[in-house]
Amino acid sequence: MRSLAAMTWEEARDAAGPRTVAILPVGAIEAHGPHLPLETDVIIAGAMARAGALHLEAIGLRALLLPPLTYTSADFARGFPGTLSLRPGTVTDVIVELAAELGRQGFGLLAIANAHLDPGHLAALEGAVDQIRRDSRIAVAFPNLATRPWALRLSEEFRSGACHAGQFETSIVLAERPELVREATRAALPGNPASLSRAIRDGKGSFEEAGGPRAYFGFPADATAAEGRATIEVLGEILAEAARAEMSTVGGQR
Repeated sequence: MRSLAAMTWEEARDAAGPRTVAILPVGAIEAHGPHLPLETDVIIAGAMARAGALHLEAIGLRALLLPPLTYTSADFARGFPGTLSLRPGTVTDVIVELAAELGRQGFGLLAIANAHLDPGHLAALEGAVDQIRRDSRIAVAFPNLATRPWALRLSEEFRSGACHAGQFETSIVLAERPELVREATRAALPGNPASLSRAIRDGKGSFEEAGGPRAYFGFPADATAAEGRATIEVLGEILAEAARAEMSTVGGQR
């Protein structure tokens, strides 16, 4: 896999083509408990993007990693210092314009590797995908991990909705960036089984209202790097499958 940001303009020109998948990691800068960094979602999205790129290249497609989108809508965490939240419409506009630029330059597909599940953010991504499919010269793949069938392939904690800075996310950070985990704090954290997904359905609008006064949900003390590595592999498979299906639909596989 190659990184667009590390290329020269001539290398970027030569990398473009109908069989090239441009992968956009999408995360957030927001509170992730007292034990994980604010960039946790960015770390997870980057791991998903790299794993997906390897799977795509294994089936004969070219994969190009874009610089991550690190700022987005994160209203659920706005009560916590360090969280930087944008309007959902701003996020939609940025992704639509990025897609238009990639399409103009001849790339075949934009694949969104998203690790941030704030409802405003997900709505912004869905809106962007709809607009790209209507108006752009590039195909787009966005496997929304909060929906079927993708969610069913992830951990029990993830499916429960108690998965923000819990075992699921903490395991991935332990696998990718263990030096950023505040280990003594993590090991002492009690489990928090409150479900964010249920709270969202019930109309709650913040981590505090949802039962997460320290901005974590789930069981971070149970996290392991081994689980994180296994989860990254599944996330990569999900991204590659969604991208391959979209490429097939638009004829990119022929």
